[in-house]
Amino acid sequence: MAGGLILMGVLALLLPVSAAMVTHGAIQSVSNGWRAILWRNFINWRVLLIYLGGSIIAFALLIGLSFELSKPWLFILLGLVPGLIWLPRDRLNLDARKPAHAVFCGFSVTGLNIAAGVSGPLLDIFFVADGMDRREIVATKAATQVAAHFAKIAFYLAPALTAGALNEWQWLLAAAPLAIIGTTLGARVLAVMSDADFRKYTKWIVTGVGAVYVIRGIILLI
Repeated sequence: MAGGLILMGVLALLLPVSAAMVTHGAIQSVSNGWRAILWRNFINWRVLLIYLGGSIIAFALLIGLSFELSKPWLFILLGLVPGLIWLPRDRLNLDARKPAHAVFCGFSVTGLNIAAGVSGPLLDIFFVADGMDRREIVATKAATQVAAHFAKIAFYLAPALTAGALNEWQWLLAAAPLAIIGTTLGARVLAVMSDADFRKYTKWIVTGVGAVYVIRGIILLI
């Protein structure tokens, strides 16, 4: 989650918004796809299939809309996304294993991913119930994020191509294997971490990154 948030901010700084979305989606699809392969034995396929139903609904509703956030507002929205991690999840009582919740998860996560470029903190809210260990959580989330990033690519690809914003794409060939290497190393770290440490460190890292993005967006607006 932290890696995707940081990557999105860097790309938004360097590229037009549509190109940043497509590029981020491509790299994160490789990263999350490889993570899903590494942890494939732990994927909850029932949750994934129901999630995809909500994801398709969100994409179908948004595809008819024509919008693109300006860079200042993209940074602000991107920076606010980590704030979702502080919501009282126990009180919300959301559980991706419940069919209705899985559909809503797919709908909301895909919608936010298309709007802000990232949706990890929102996805996390649906994966806090007892009964799922960190391996099942990471594996299933990785698979759902592949779908969300594919939807983002499909949404922004035409505007990016029309604007000629993807002319400098060659470096993606180098970024993709780096994403695989980083994901493989991350899997080894995850294997030795406790569930408590995994949640604690992720929470503070993404919050700090989000604060930087909000400040950046405000500065661009001034």
